[in-house]
Amino acid sequence: MEIQDIDNFLKYYSRIKGRTKALFEYIPEDQIEWTIKKGKFTIGDIIRHLALTERFMYLENIQLKPSLYKGCGEGFARGYQNTINLYNNLNIESNKILVELDIESLQEKCETPGGHKITIWKLLRAMVEHEIHHRGVLYTYLTLLNIKTPPIFGLTSEEVIQKGKR
Repeated sequence: MEIQDIDNFLKYYSRIKGRTKALFEYIPEDQIEWTIKKGKFTIGDIIRHLALTERFMYLENIQLKPSLYKGCGEGFARGYQNTINLYNNLNIESNKILVELDIESLQEKCETPGGHKITIWKLLRAMVEHEIHHRGVLYTYLTLLNIKTPPIFGLTSEEVIQKGKR
């Protein structure tokens, strides 16, 4: 997918973010800092990581600035509601920056934290992939907690199979 129009990208990205936000409603507030294993991201860390990398890594890089990402621990937002608010508020900030991009700026090159030069629209595509990857981790964590999660597109795998047997 090549990104040539920021308005279309923002509509698409909003739907991606919406599917992630829908999953937050399934997280028990008392499990926000649950982790699969000591030393691994907690549920809250994943949400904070998404918020903080979007705004302070990806968005800084597309503005041709170095990353300001400094981690994702509880020091950035403590508790369920504060963590969700961080995610939402930083996305609003990000969108205010993104809306300013035009076709020419999407074609410019920026530098990643690893020192790689990349076209800005390609970095935005990577940002989407990053969101989807970590949403998948949230689904896995919630499954391990025996929490029934919503299907992404309306039907579960089992429901698709059942409908195909007609």
